[in-house]
Amino acid sequence: MRHLDEATAVFEAMLEGWECQQRSRFLRAETIAPRVRLLRRFAEFTGLYPWQWGPGEVEAFTTELVSGPAPLAHSTVRGHQLTLRLFCEFITDARYGWPVGCEQRFGEVPAQICHEWNTVAHLVEVECRPARRALTYDEVQTLFDAADDRVEQIRRRGRKGALAALREAAMLKSIYAYGLLRQEAARLDLADLRRNSRAPEYGSLGRYKSAMARRPAAVHRSAGPC
Repeated sequence: MRHLDEATAVFEAMLEGWECQQRSRFLRAETIAPRVRLLRRFAEFTGLYPWQWGPGEVEAFTTELVSGPAPLAHSTVRGHQLTLRLFCEFITDARYGWPVGCEQRFGEVPAQICHEWNTVAHLVEVECRPARRALTYDEVQTLFDAADDRVEQIRRRGRKGALAALREAAMLKSIYAYGLLRQEAARLDLADLRRNSRAPEYGSLGRYKSAMARRPAAVHRSAGPC
């Protein structure tokens, strides 16, 4: 049995197989879906199928991304190029059979189209825009000191709210120390902050574990004492 549009069927099977591979690695749907959309966008841009792609397509696509009145940031472009690289690694891996299958069907085989000469290099630790840069060590210390000072100011004035301010200061430090997402911070519970048998070096301080344990290891932030 042959598909009426065999090339499209093979491309869809490639995408489906790559989705399955990523789910097997416990990647989240929020990570997988944008990657697949980008591949469809790239295929539409080139007008070609993956076994027809070449390095020139990556370069033309990148030029399109950084042209016009609203060019994408370097970090975003690098992320797009990484997605293309990962997909090409999948379809060129002999263990999945796509090179042999494409050669038999179309007389062409997929190739890795992203290399060191046509992709954005990761040269700096922080690639975000200056307005969204990470705080320096001194700035973090100033932020924490301000939160602590607010507690003391309320206490000296004999006004209500010292306990709430102390809670907010503790939450601020916890969010920063563990790199919590908003949903993780909102779902913090006392059980998350108790002694943790997997981190005896922290003694009674414990470590945050509940929400992080539900996330893939690849995206865990560093953990430390509360």
